[in-house]
Amino acid sequence: MALNGTHPSQSNFLMNPDRQVGIVGYGAYVPRYRLPGAEVARVWTNGLGGSPIIEKAVAGLDEDVTTMSIEAARNAIARANIDPQLIRAVWVGSESHPYAVKPTSTIVAESIGASANIQAADWEFACKAGTEAVQASIGMVGSGMVAYTLSIGMDTAQGRPGDALEYTAASGGAAFLIGAAAESCAVYQGSYSYVTDTPDFWRRSGETYPSHGDRFTGEPAYFSHVTSAAQALMDMMGTKASDYTYAVFHQPNVKFPSRAGEMLGFTEEQIKHGLLAGVVGNVYSGSCMLGLTAILDVAKPGDRILMVSYGSGAGSDAFDIRVTENIEAARNRAPSTRDYINRRTQIDYATYCRFRGKLKE
Repeated sequence: MALNGTHPSQSNFLMNPDRQVGIVGYGAYVPRYRLPGAEVARVWTNGLGGSPIIEKAVAGLDEDVTTMSIEAARNAIARANIDPQLIRAVWVGSESHPYAVKPTSTIVAESIGASANIQAADWEFACKAGTEAVQASIGMVGSGMVAYTLSIGMDTAQGRPGDALEYTAASGGAAFLIGAAAESCAVYQGSYSYVTDTPDFWRRSGETYPSHGDRFTGEPAYFSHVTSAAQALMDMMGTKASDYTYAVFHQPNVKFPSRAGEMLGFTEEQIKHGLLAGVVGNVYSGSCMLGLTAILDVAKPGDRILMVSYGSGAGSDAFDIRVTENIEAARNRAPSTRDYINRRTQIDYATYCRFRGKLKE
């Protein structure tokens, strides 16, 4: 609200940089290990009640947010086909950084061969930490301060044993190298952010597992923020659902993004390519970013994409994206998202507990 008590024009909230920027390179990473939802149900409910997903991705013993971020970042750099020394910011968004005090971003930056003359930081905003970093990248590159930035959304599974989150809380994510529109395989045409103080999901310092508000996480949390952000952006862009070839929303499960899309007027055909939660699970900070990589793997020049993130606490970032003619060359320089999804090794619940350190002394 403005200082005089009146609401400013909604168009004032559209985020547009001084110069147009986009995704120069993108990369995904999904661990090969998969825990079926039926296996979680077998252990905790004797197989009763079913599972909200088929299976979820689980990080191995030698994997964490840092190692997975490096893999995704290398894929993004390969697609961009640039010297990593040209990158001037490396940002990693996650709610499962391996260190409480020591940045993930500096390890990633050095591992990919970036210069020491950069800005590096870790971002947090529950599941939209990655898109927070993207928003900052758009501003930094769009202002002309730097040529390239690297924004990553990556997480590992965090779910209390037996909790509903254990079915879906997964590992994986994506990286986006942001640069000038002329070099980009997809251009940001506008973005918008919407936040409120909605305590649907939290984890206090020192706690191992997060807590959540059960049904409260849907309404007024997820659906209110995702649909508000998406509708506001479309209103400001003068678009409707039918103007987009694809749409991708944050994916805590399969039902939530499907319902959000339906509420906004999107069809199943528009959202199916980015809907990975059923076989990958909820990769938290990288959820809709990972879905966007899957869409870019199949999109054609001129296709328009709506992407909307969600982070508990709570807020959403919405982006209007147009695919360019550079997409064909970029996509062939690194493994596709489906390549990672199809590369799978099934594990049982006991192996999952060992991999994720569920057994506490």
